[in-house]
Amino acid sequence: MILTDEERRMHDGGDGSAVAAAMDLLVRYGEALDAERLCTVRNVAGTTTQPSPLKARLVAEGGWDRAFSVINLDSDETHEIPPMAVPTCQLQQGFGPDSAGTVPYPADFVALQSDAEAFYGRRGVSILATCTPYQVGNLPVRGEHCAWMESSAVVYANSVLGARTNCEGTASTGAASLTGRVPCWGNHHDAHRRGTHAIRVETPVESFLDWGLLGYFTGDVVQEARPVVTGECALPDLTDLKHFGAAAASSGGVEMFHVPGVTPEAPTVEAAFGGGPVPEAVRYGAAERRAMYERLNDRGTSENVDFVLLGCPHASLDQVRDAARALEGRRLHEGTELWIMAPRALAAVAERSGYIEVIESAGGKVLTDSCPAMSRVAPAGTRVFATDSAKQAHYLPAILGIEAWFGTTAECVDAAVTGRWRGELR
Repeated sequence: MILTDEERRMHDGGDGSAVAAAMDLLVRYGEALDAERLCTVRNVAGTTTQPSPLKARLVAEGGWDRAFSVINLDSDETHEIPPMAVPTCQLQQGFGPDSAGTVPYPADFVALQSDAEAFYGRRGVSILATCTPYQVGNLPVRGEHCAWMESSAVVYANSVLGARTNCEGTASTGAASLTGRVPCWGNHHDAHRRGTHAIRVETPVESFLDWGLLGYFTGDVVQEARPVVTGECALPDLTDLKHFGAAAASSGGVEMFHVPGVTPEAPTVEAAFGGGPVPEAVRYGAAERRAMYERLNDRGTSENVDFVLLGCPHASLDQVRDAARALEGRRLHEGTELWIMAPRALAAVAERSGYIEVIESAGGKVLTDSCPAMSRVAPAGTRVFATDSAKQAHYLPAILGIEAWFGTTAECVDAAVTGRWRGELR
């Protein structure tokens, strides 16, 4: 790889051993990718505080310096970790103290995570603790090179915000946070941001549920390529776009999509394809919509619902408000739990706005920092869950071995109140 003088100085130890280890990792990573250079990043979203048995062991051996060195720098040596060189935030992690008495999550993991937050917070990591950092203040500008993890965050950053990031990992984001560098490849280049597939929507896509179904179809069709979506789509809002992107990144590996006239790099169909030829479109009609709905609901047989999960990716304030309105004056079924996952910063606003009081009065709970898929926990005894998230309907049955129902937010709230699934595609 071609390194600048500053990068070579960092690689040779000019900024300390931790930075040198980070540069060594990035050079090895870049060479494996056949990248010629590193690019400068000023926004990193990674994971440092997520507890695990491995982290507990490493911390016992040599503190958080040891844990970061091994896990985030891929180094056998223990380095003293300096402050982060560029703005860095923590994505979703394990459940926090607000989960006590609700989530069957190890208390020692909660304590370990709190200790990690203190360590990394002192080194400049913003503990946003959400898979949707763009909802709580981390908004990179169009064209800004970033190093982000988390599939739904990456596809949103590239597509909706026009920032530039590949789907990075724990080690590469750890190295980027200390150097402000990441290999320049993939989504950092103009040529790799142009559309590759055309999706023509021929049945109305207007609701949150429909954006999820369309996203699930799109990801399945294009896999890791870059779809351009046109046709009968209503103007999407933030929640629609994050639901679409998360679904496309679950059924496929989509890191970037274009909706001409909506997303920033696609003012027109021609611009979305970079002025190149527009391929023949793949049709998404009523039959494809029905097929996606049935596919997401083929993991459910029992109509008795133990658990309802909302907020994946983490709920927006509007989603928390809508759930509160649907629960007003109602009570959850005795054998059913309702968890709504949200960023902690938005949960504070929801509490001030009175939404959480309504949800808790009904027997539900707004939880922060994590989700059942990330932390691999659900209410004890859960056999069947319902969700309005295509992503969770895709992943959670495999992770926890439980049945899933997918439907609208209103249908999920009704299931929480009645203990029965009565959803249907309309």
